[in-house]
Amino acid sequence: MEDNIKELYKEIILEHSKCPRNFKEMEKPTNCARGHNAMCGDKLIVCLKLDNNEIIKDISFKGTGCAICIASASLMTEAVSGKTLKEAKKVFQYFHDMITKECNLECLNLTEQKLKALSGVKNYPTRVKCATLAWHTLLLAFQNKIKTCNCKNS
Repeated sequence: MEDNIKELYKEIILEHSKCPRNFKEMEKPTNCARGHNAMCGDKLIVCLKLDNNEIIKDISFKGTGCAICIASASLMTEAVSGKTLKEAKKVFQYFHDMITKECNLECLNLTEQKLKALSGVKNYPTRVKCATLAWHTLLLAFQNKIKTCNCKNS
């Protein structure tokens, strides 16, 4: 990877870890789930508001974690907001493939291009769980209606 691209990716990760998007408690979510990475102590709650067509109308997360974990969660919320569950699952698969194996990054849409900033994580296997925690928690949230999760407490 060229040095200027590496620097850009580093800046995106730092920006999203210092000023994460959609880092808030959500009022009246329809779905949510908790995630925990026991290896480094990252803990997140991902909450969603889905409409009747299973479109993600709002998404938020709260919790604590390393810079990669928080940046990944922030980037995830931007990448899947406004998408259907099916579309969001496809973005998850593209992202997971990008950081766990060789893949063609052309699979990402323009609105998801910032996710490439995390592509270097695959070179650090112990950090893959940090980058995927929010994503796996998102998949759990799709299944967890609000009656099964207390999203107010992290």
